[in-house]
Amino acid sequence: MQALPPFHATTGAVSATALGPSWHAGCPVGPAQLRLLRVSFVGFDGNAHTGAIVVHRDVAGDVATVFRRLYDARFPIRRMEPVSEYGASDRRSMAADNTSAFNCRVASAPGPRRWSAHAFGKAIDINTIENPYVQGSYVSPAAGRAYLDRARYRRGMAVAGGVLVRAFGSVGWLWGGRWSGTPDYQHFSSTGG
Repeated sequence: MQALPPFHATTGAVSATALGPSWHAGCPVGPAQLRLLRVSFVGFDGNAHTGAIVVHRDVAGDVATVFRRLYDARFPIRRMEPVSEYGASDRRSMAADNTSAFNCRVASAPGPRRWSAHAFGKAIDINTIENPYVQGSYVSPAAGRAYLDRARYRRGMAVAGGVLVRAFGSVGWLWGGRWSGTPDYQHFSSTGG
């Protein structure tokens, strides 16, 4: 196994222009409350890459800590780009197996209409195909059907006691894979929602 370059993380301000359609007037947080975090990650090719993710400024340090742990453990991530690269389409981002965070949208979970934790920049979806959202027979993204058998571990999956779940748990974030009835295996949040 070849040595990886040292982990790096940088945090910068983000503008409404840079957020594109992922932010609009009426969102629960404004651009001043968000940060663009650029971090090292290990790809499925085993090489080091740099990804970008938009998070709330209050959680940027915790998110950098999580990605450092994942990098050190060589946990593979397919890609990491702000959802604005996909026209703020959660479905397009997930179909691309993209890891992302901020997107001003309502929650996709059943129940009353409410803001998603993503709309606050306090939730991250990781390896969306390997870790699909499941609601009854509905699986999103559709390619995630190949990963419904959670007992058959494959690289990039979030599993109880695994590297990914432990890394987020170390900073107090909760995993949507534990939700009964509608597991969201890709979803981690600082709020539990």
